[in-house]
Amino acid sequence: MTTAPVPDPAVPVPPPVRPAERRVSRRVAAITPSATLAVDARAKALRAAGTPVIGFAAGEPDFPSPPHVVAAAVAAAQDPANHRYSPAGGLPALKEAIVAKTLRDSGLQARPADVLVTNGGKQAVQEALATMLDPGDEVLLPTPYWTTYPEAIRLAGGVPVPVVADEASGYLVSVGQLEAARTARTRLLLFCSPANPTGAVHPPEEVTEIGRWALDAGLWVLTDEIYEHLVYGGATAPSMPALVPELQSRCVVVNGVAKTYAMTGWRVGWLLGPADVVAAATALQSHSTSNVANVSQLAAVAALTGDQSAVATMRAAFDRRRQTMVAMLREIPGVACPEPQGAFYAYPSVKALLGRPIAGRTVHTSVELAELLLEEAQVAVVAGEAFGTPGYLRLSYSLGDDDLVEGVSRMQRLLGSAG
Repeated sequence: MTTAPVPDPAVPVPPPVRPAERRVSRRVAAITPSATLAVDARAKALRAAGTPVIGFAAGEPDFPSPPHVVAAAVAAAQDPANHRYSPAGGLPALKEAIVAKTLRDSGLQARPADVLVTNGGKQAVQEALATMLDPGDEVLLPTPYWTTYPEAIRLAGGVPVPVVADEASGYLVSVGQLEAARTARTRLLLFCSPANPTGAVHPPEEVTEIGRWALDAGLWVLTDEIYEHLVYGGATAPSMPALVPELQSRCVVVNGVAKTYAMTGWRVGWLLGPADVVAAATALQSHSTSNVANVSQLAAVAALTGDQSAVATMRAAFDRRRQTMVAMLREIPGVACPEPQGAFYAYPSVKALLGRPIAGRTVHTSVELAELLLEEAQVAVVAGEAFGTPGYLRLSYSLGDDDLVEGVSRMQRLLGSAG
């Protein structure tokens, strides 16, 4: 019998051979950075360096937060009680204000136990998905979509299933499209109206039809209502569970103060849904961020319960800018721009410009076209690839009137030269 050799203690033993060290988890490495934030950051950097860039990338109002909101925050900061931890799920005063606001604006009844206050709407989306999805669950995702949706779905272990609508339908998906995309693994519909990036708004009868279809199909619904007050031309944006009350036990509503009250930097959002789902999401938040900053929460109370006149003022300005932008974009040969009825975005198709020479260059994708606009016209836009539909551009009209006209005029001069 052969015996194994005895190691010589005088001879050093080489370390075991290991696979290449992985420095970042596969889950996080697969995340695509936010294209909208990246373009906005690049535009701001160029402006800081002296380049007169006009940015259409940022999805935030250019107005200051209402004065009474700021005053409430100042008073809150001076109260030592707000210098301490508070309940992870939100201050009782804010949860009660959200319940009252939801009934006032949507006709939807809820209780404070049905509300979780989050660090902006983005955290509300992520926590709702993490709470409702298991690995492999499919999520029907009307497309074009907000850039964060598919990443949040994947982080929760879910599988995004794009359901594409184009300019021919006004970017509105139909029940027929949703049903065709549904499988045995479909768990949830993610619904957003008014929509980012298109500004599309589903009429109430379509919202009802989609809600009843989801109910009959046994699906959950996550409905993002962050732009609910930014509607124009007689459009309305009713809440799906208010139109289909039977759906409320399988529906989570996401909202916040960022867009309506020009409070993007305050980071206050919320999710509202069945108490057991909210309790689970609250437990998740208790181990991640704990409570939202108390000063911001009390500023949000003032926004929701105080004078609402600033909302109408900002909406009127956005409506004026909307009409100006759409009219000017439609003057560019090869650009097709449906009229958005909500939010503060236009989403023109530029497919007819691709493959044609512009300023001595031929661009083949909307990403290349966005780069050309930044380099040659000093205009920052976001390419449709970021929203799941190549061949489009997203432009926000939440900037000053003069900058808006100057920026689109630069686009007209550059793109008007397309051969």
